[in-house]
Amino acid sequence: MGLFDKLKSIFGAQPKTAAPEKVAPVNAGKKEVAPVKKSEEVKVTKPKVAYVHLSGCTGCLVSLADTYEKLLDILGAVDMVYNLTLADARTLPEGKFDIAIVEGGVCLQDEESVELIKETREKAGLVVAYGGCAATGNVLNFCRGGQWNQPQHESFVPINRLVKVDAYIPGCPPSPEIIYNFCIAAVTGDTEYLKPFMANETGGYHCGCDLNTKIIENALCMGCGTCAGSCPTRAIEMVYGRPSINNIRCIKCGACYSACPRSFLPVNKIKAQLV
Repeated sequence: MGLFDKLKSIFGAQPKTAAPEKVAPVNAGKKEVAPVKKSEEVKVTKPKVAYVHLSGCTGCLVSLADTYEKLLDILGAVDMVYNLTLADARTLPEGKFDIAIVEGGVCLQDEESVELIKETREKAGLVVAYGGCAATGNVLNFCRGGQWNQPQHESFVPINRLVKVDAYIPGCPPSPEIIYNFCIAAVTGDTEYLKPFMANETGGYHCGCDLNTKIIENALCMGCGTCAGSCPTRAIEMVYGRPSINNIRCIKCGACYSACPRSFLPVNKIKAQLV
C-alpha cells in the first residue's frame, strides 16, 4: 500500500447519510402519509495520534499551542492517545495507532530514546518528523557532549537515520500556520498539499548552502525572498536579488530550502521539459 493510499484509508471516510426509504401507503384511497425510516449515519472513527517527544527544547509543541483557538480544531479532529503535555499518558499505547508526530532528535547514547523511536515506527501507520531537530538535526548537529547533566550524550541525529519517515515539517520551530494547514490537510486527505512534505529530500542533513547548490546554481532562484523570511536566525540576507548565507548564524534547520517554491520542481524535470 502506497503512502497516499494509507492517507486515504485513514482519512478518506466521510460521514454519509442513507437516503430515506418511502413505504407505499396501505390504502391508496385514504391519502395517508407514508412513514419514513430514519436515516442511518455512518460513524467515522477519529485517527489515533501519538505525539512523541525526544531530544529537543519543546519549542515545536509551544508553536502547536500558539495556534490558539485553532488548536481546538486540531485536537477535535483527532484522538490524541499519547502526549506527555497535552494528554494523560506516559507510555505509548498498546497496539497500533494511525499517526506519530515526533519532535526532537535521537540521542544514540540514550538506549531509551533509540528503543522509543523504533517502537513508534512499529506501531504507527505514518511517522511525521516535526520540527528541525527531528527532520534535519538542526542545532543538535553541533552537539559534542560534555554538558553538565548528561556529559556522555554527544551524538544526536534526525530520526530518519534510524527509522523510515513518511513526512517532514522542518523549521525551528515550524510556524503555527503551517502546523494547522498540515494537520487539516492530513485529516481531510488533501494529498496535493501534503506532497512537498513527503519528499525524501526534505529530511536529513540540511544547510543554508543548499540554496546555492540546488537553487541558485541551477538558475532556479527568482529572488522572491521566501527563504530569508523563513530563516529563524536571520542567517539569510538578500543581496542583488539573491540569498547570501551567513554560515555562522545558520543552525541547519532546513526551513529555507523547504520554503523555497523552486525546491518543489526538480532540475531533471526541467531538463526533460526543455528537450
